Amino acid sequence: MKKILALVSLLVLAAACATQPSGNKDMPANANNANKPAETKSTGPASEADIIAKEKAAWDAFRKKDADALGKMMASDYIEVVDTGVQDKASSIAGMKDFEISDVTFAEWKMLPVDKDATIITYTVTVKGTYKGQAVPPGPYREASAYVNHGEWLAVYYQETLSRPPMAMPSPAKESAKSATSPIAKPADAGPDVTADEKLVWDAFKRRDFDGFGSYLANDFVEIEADGVYDKAGSIKTVQGMDFSNVTLSDWKTVKFDDDASLVTYVVKMPGMKPDTEYHSTIWVNRNGKWQGLFHMGTPAEAPAANK
Repeated sequence: MKKILALVSLLVLAAACATQPSGNKDMPANANNANKPAETKSTGPASEADIIAKEKAAWDAFRKKDADALGKMMASDYIEVVDTGVQDKASSIAGMKDFEISDVTFAEWKMLPVDKDATIITYTVTVKGTYKGQAVPPGPYREASAYVNHGEWLAVYYQETLSRPPMAMPSPAKESAKSATSPIAKPADAGPDVTADEKLVWDAFKRRDFDGFGSYLANDFVEIEADGVYDKAGSIKTVQGMDFSNVTLSDWKTVKFDDDASLVTYVVKMPGMKPDTEYHSTIWVNRNGKWQGLFHMGTPAEAPAANK
């Protein structure tokens, strides 16, 4: 499946914490093409078994280098995020030519429903294969794909990150007595502009308003990072130990799933981290008139060529 590519690419890049060839870009393409068009038109929510089968079929198509089959599994606005950056459908499919995948092992499948016409599947993968003749790191890799119902369930988003131990994070600056006692204004409400919503979250980080951050998250929120998978409480706890004062955000891209769900991806620069660049994505959903973050994933950028 295309995700295999993605996995392989991540493996190849292993930018986050392993040696990897410069072909990550290609791998994610395959992994992402995890959706295969259904034989009949879909009229309702997909089951977890249905989505897992599509994801595995995409990996198989990638292994066989079947570009036509992969393309039919993806929505036209498909987007994938790996340690080399963000790719569209065409560039993702084009990346599989340099990969040879001999074996893929899946584990830890979990489905997170978005709404009746969109869903997220997460899992881990280990891979055996080569990129341009060079063995790629086996992983494990953390994977996520989103599917949308356009009459048939198609892959619209894929992201991969190489699993690794927790990294040392920049320590948060000590709060002054004034800031510690000053009341924090009620955070602004999120809305259908998911880029603006994501910026509200980072503004909360910078002013260390972690209650405000939590107010933007759905109760079933899930976050995937290279060092683990977090629920809402775990995510809130983790960010409290970080310094976001010098973080910069750029290269915003969005994909609308439907009227009540959208994806935003962007680049995060955080001085003091190694690497100091990450690719982030968040899926926002409208539930009962309130926009909330449902899923977030971060992928560290590949290591500079000199470090490979």
